[in-house]
Amino acid sequence: MGFSNKANFKSMLFIAICLLSAHPARSQTPYYAGKTITIIRGGGPGGSGEFQSRAMMPYLKKYIPGNPTIMMEFMDGASGRKAANYLYTAKPDGLKIGSAGAMIPGPILGLPGSNYDIDKFIYLGSTETGNPYVLFTRKATGVDSIEKLRSTSGLRIGAHSVGHSVYVTARMFAYYLNFKDPKFVVGFTDPEMDVAMGAGELDARTSSNVDSLLRKDLRDAIHFLVTISNPKGVFDPRLPGLPDLDTFARNERERQVIDLLRAFQVPRWPHHLSPGTPPELVKILREAMAKTFKDPGFQQDFKKLMGREPTPLTGEEVEKAVRELPRDAEVIALYKKLADGGPLPPR
Repeated sequence: MGFSNKANFKSMLFIAICLLSAHPARSQTPYYAGKTITIIRGGGPGGSGEFQSRAMMPYLKKYIPGNPTIMMEFMDGASGRKAANYLYTAKPDGLKIGSAGAMIPGPILGLPGSNYDIDKFIYLGSTETGNPYVLFTRKATGVDSIEKLRSTSGLRIGAHSVGHSVYVTARMFAYYLNFKDPKFVVGFTDPEMDVAMGAGELDARTSSNVDSLLRKDLRDAIHFLVTISNPKGVFDPRLPGLPDLDTFARNERERQVIDLLRAFQVPRWPHHLSPGTPPELVKILREAMAKTFKDPGFQQDFKKLMGREPTPLTGEEVEKAVRELPRDAEVIALYKKLADGGPLPPR
């Protein structure tokens, strides 16, 4: 081979090497390789919120290029608003994912500590679209009917914190059914409320996790009395015959307040990223989340943990649901009074 041919061959080889090195798919290590993603759970350990993310985590790892480590960190406080505040100003590096369904109502209702804009978060998806809520009492109280709910004074009703959906639904039941001097006791996780009910420290509570309530040790000790269908008109088939709270509304505004609660529950467990997260990372995580929801393994694990099938929403669907939340001033004003910590409004 002559000098000219050798020179041409070397030049062509050099150009080929340069082209290969410049192709990101061939040369770059996936962004998430060797990294750790932390799911910031806006609540304490135990209960539905943790189980929702636990079912999802191994499959999210599976579908994110680079198979990062995924762990969970609990950040309890203000019904998820503390975690939302943290995520809102956290470094937008795609390494922290928020998980706190109860943080959605905060800014709309003007709840204290809502120092974030829900329209600016980047949503990855939600494992569920909401469930019916049910009010139940401890059998030992003897409160086993609507009439007794109304006539018994000072019922102690448990909840997580002011503004949490369990707290708000408890206040709604008390308002629409005209409870006499109810006492709302906050500061519990779900497992702690089960213990407090069993120990006689609480008389009643609400829940959307009917599966856990139907365990024999709990089912035999409680009365189910009223429900909030969710979506509207959809009831838990295992609790037939319970009246819907809608039937106790006196006017259209009161019905719309219940509808607003349902709307807040549509993105039941929205997983979200900090504002400003680069689009390429959003795309990776949204695609991984969508694949997770379709994976039969995730669906089986979810059912084992939750006792029901997942009803997921994509990131784009959650974003749309948040954008379309009702924001009527009069309805919000009444809802806010029910979500706040003051006395129930007169009816």
